[in-house]
Amino acid sequence: MDNAEVVIVGSGHGGAQAAIALRQAGHEGAILMLSRDRTPPYERPPLSKDYLAGEKPLERILIRPEPFWAERGIGLRLGTNVTEIDWQAHEVVTGDGARIGYRKLIWAGGGDARRLSCPGGDLAGIHTVRHRTDVDTLRAELDAGARRVVVVGGGYIGLEAAAVLRKLGCGVTLLELQPRLLARVAGETLGAFFLDEHRRQGIDVRLETGIERIEGAEGRVTGVLTSAGDIIPAEIVIVGIGIVAAVGPLIAAGASGSNGVDVDEFCRTTLDDIYAIGDCAAHANPYADNAIIRLESVQNAHDMAVCAARGIMGEDQAYDALPWFWSNQYDLRLQTVGLSLGHDAEVIRGSVEGRSFAVVYLREGRAIALDCVNRTRDYAQGRKLVEARAQVAPELLADSEVALKDML
Repeated sequence: MDNAEVVIVGSGHGGAQAAIALRQAGHEGAILMLSRDRTPPYERPPLSKDYLAGEKPLERILIRPEPFWAERGIGLRLGTNVTEIDWQAHEVVTGDGARIGYRKLIWAGGGDARRLSCPGGDLAGIHTVRHRTDVDTLRAELDAGARRVVVVGGGYIGLEAAAVLRKLGCGVTLLELQPRLLARVAGETLGAFFLDEHRRQGIDVRLETGIERIEGAEGRVTGVLTSAGDIIPAEIVIVGIGIVAAVGPLIAAGASGSNGVDVDEFCRTTLDDIYAIGDCAAHANPYADNAIIRLESVQNAHDMAVCAARGIMGEDQAYDALPWFWSNQYDLRLQTVGLSLGHDAEVIRGSVEGRSFAVVYLREGRAIALDCVNRTRDYAQGRKLVEARAQVAPELLADSEVALKDML
């Protein structure tokens, strides 16, 4: 049986940063990272942007150059799936039956892309955008001449992929079950703006439209039958409808959790000596009125990793990081700070028509989040407003001549 002082399950942003943070904090014991992925740790956001567009090769999206891990004494075991946790014995069991002992375990398993449940959902030509190999397969089909694409889901992944594919010359239809785009993560103003933008770029966006089945021939996609009864010809279907937290072994071992795995303010699960971080970790977030949520973002994975590493080093510090996100679509740069969940008002700064504006979200008169489109200064200065939960008159917030930093 192998042993390591710290075993990290997952090699995404959270897992990689946890290993880095431990070494930076002076941890000298053995660190072993186990990953289902067969590629050294790499960034996930470029998959639906630069990497899909062919603008960045794999080497440019690696979190660190490949030799980095060995140079820091961080073991990296790729293509390894953890199937069981014996928390009392402090061991994990891998798919090939190997048992690996640990003193502390950090679970950074992320999530698996949701799949279509309709008839035909297993046909060739249906893709998710979760791993590098997903995009490599998709790129190969594009290189072979596929040009008719249906994107399922009007969240960030679906919109980013649609924008790249349109740029590559594909005919794209986007289906969204909700009555607006970005319904889970943004307000009506931003959703309507991106709807207009994607339609202006030539994408056929259909709201309140589901899928009855995927049509196929000889095992491959040929089209999509929508809930409206239309058949949309397609050679490629991209599914961007969220993820399912990959926490099966933790829950089977007795960890608390329903939507992901529950962690306390120090990223500790209910199992002794086991932490969970990143997309799969359900936590009471101070920027969501302490509601129990999962945050699927690089920021959350990075900051939770640091929190867990500090805990392992005996320096407990509660997780209290300000959430932030970003998205690139066409020549638009969207930067978000805070969480707009539960907002009761939106204030617009700048010009929506001019494609440079910010949406300030208020709850009971206090700033809780900003969505900034091509407006980096408002994003940078708005962070302080959200951190302070500042109460500012809406007419002042709307005045672009007054800097947000002067409103505190």
